[in-house]
Amino acid sequence: MKHLRIVICIFLTVTLACNKNDIPDLDFRQEMRKFIEGISGYAKSFSPGFIVIPQNGQELITLDGESSGPLVTGYSQAISGQGREDLFYGYDGDGVPTPLNDRLYMEEYLDRSKTAGNVILVTDYCSAHPDMLDSYLQNETKGYISFSSDHRTLDHVPAYPVPIFHENLNAIQTLDQAKNFLYLLNPETFPTKTHFLDSLSKTNFDLFIIDLFFQGNEQLTQEDVASLKTKSNGGTRLVICYMSIGEAENYRYYWQSGWEFRSPEWLDKANPDWPGNFKVRYWDPAWQAIIFGNDNSYLKRIIDAGFDGVYLDIVDAFEYYEE
Repeated sequence: MKHLRIVICIFLTVTLACNKNDIPDLDFRQEMRKFIEGISGYAKSFSPGFIVIPQNGQELITLDGESSGPLVTGYSQAISGQGREDLFYGYDGDGVPTPLNDRLYMEEYLDRSKTAGNVILVTDYCSAHPDMLDSYLQNETKGYISFSSDHRTLDHVPAYPVPIFHENLNAIQTLDQAKNFLYLLNPETFPTKTHFLDSLSKTNFDLFIIDLFFQGNEQLTQEDVASLKTKSNGGTRLVICYMSIGEAENYRYYWQSGWEFRSPEWLDKANPDWPGNFKVRYWDPAWQAIIFGNDNSYLKRIIDAGFDGVYLDIVDAFEYYEE
């Protein structure tokens, strides 16, 4: 048994070393910027006003990753806004106020992005009504638009507050006109697509962030998306589509049977915190071709469905490879 343990340890050491050495020497932040700039350029070739919002990874706004560093102008111009989770609540657990130092760190980058002309969208996770209201008020003070979600699963329309924060009759045609938003990714609690669409249509949110698919691979149609663009009070709203670019998801239409770690080459390790999600070498042209650049790509499906923009997740995947 002693010899067996030695052999196993040697095998694991060699395997981990090989995996580490297999990662190319790249500027992982710049590779993510280039990826997002490519997504933006492709989408705007079809619709010049198409909205691109990265979630988290706010450090990409500066060249050296420091909040006071040189602004990356091309990247800043490629995006329309910056999303951030857990700014005031949720960083260390749902309903838990985010530690001051962590919040101030994030705010430095968000403010830099805001000064550059980008709209800041914050999603906090808290369920106690006083905390939800506090989140809205603190974000308002910062000049950010926000959503307080009482479920991190983002699976329903919160019942609080009523009316929704900064509800208005305005027609919303650009991102900077929005006063509030709803972030709802998992419509599993809705029995049918019709019920899902009707439930959202009855609200007065200025902006939706939703998935391209209802349940499984049932894709929303142009008619479905168009039906969501009018608020219950008659004002128009924006409908933005969620898309993960830093991880692959085995429940998406593009997933192929037999895929596993490093087969295809861009597919990396499973994310232990989110079953069905896998890290990807996002700089790989084969992965990027799944996301954008051709008629079969994920982004082209989103554009064809009539969404006003895209909300990019796992943008902070560069941290995984830097570490």
